Formats: sequence, structure tokens, C-alpha cells
Amino acid sequence: MKKLFSILIISVLFIGCGPEKPKEKTENEDDSYESIHDEAKNAIAENANEGKGIGQVKEVKLNTPLEQERIPRGLAIYEMKCQACHKLDDQRVVGPGWKNVTKRRKPEWIMNMVTNVDMMLEKDPEAQKLLELCLMRMPNQNVSIGDARDILEFMRQNDGEK
Repeated sequence: MKKLFSILIISVLFIGCGPEKPKEKTENEDDSYESIHDEAKNAIAENANEGKGIGQVKEVKLNTPLEQERIPRGLAIYEMKCQACHKLDDQRVVGPGWKNVTKRRKPEWIMNMVTNVDMMLEKDPEAQKLLELCLMRMPNQNVSIGDARDILEFMRQNDGEK
């Protein structure tokens, strides 16, 4: 009997000292994390649905005629960081060719793809289609917004804009 009583007391101690059960959320608890997370997801989806991609670039003002001082800088960046995977015609090498890209994509999308490639490949439907087509992730080249604008201007010239 003493043995049974000892086992009972030890069992009660173990149960009483065990980990707490997770408490259920009440209506008054702060939902700020979920709310912020949902707002961010909605903003991403909204921006992507506009065809502008996902990233810092929300609006690009294109000038006509082209900004001539940007074109040689864009060419130099292309030759250093892009040329190994992208051709200036419609030929696909590792990545898609650049011919008429400025006619198919909004300038914001192009700049966001260049500057925010990881998030674009994760969240943007058009970028995901390109990934499926090319079967190779575009590497993050750490291109600044200013350099991306130079690349865009070079792309516009490549597509025949004056």
C-alpha cells in the first residue's frame, strides 16, 4: 500500500510540474503580427498583379528621347554581369534573350527583377514562369536601383527606342 501511495504522489508531482499546455487565443489578444503579415502579402500580390513585380521600384518615368548618358553605363553592366546568360536577340542561352523585353514587361518589373531577383522568383507569377522555362535561377548580382535604371535604358535602346 505504501508503494502504491508513493507512486501516486510521484505521478501527481510529475503531472503538476509538466510543460504547460499552449493556451488558446482569446478575442482580445493582439493580432498585429498576423495583420502585418497579411497586409504585406496583399501588397505583394497587388503589386505583382499590376505587372510591376515585387520590390522597391514602384514607378519609373521613361523619357523620350532616351537618356544617352545611361546607355553606355547599362552596356558596361550588361557586359560584366548579364552577357554570359542573356543575349541581346531573342536567343535563349541560360536566361531568356532580351529582344523586345521592354515591349513585353513594364519598366518597374524589369528593374525589380534585376534588383530583387530572389523575391521575384519566389512570389511573382511571371518570374516563376521564366524559371520554369529556363530551369535555372537568375543569380542575385547585387545591382543597385541606379544601375538597374541604366540597364533598362540600354534595353530600351536595344529594342529600337530612340
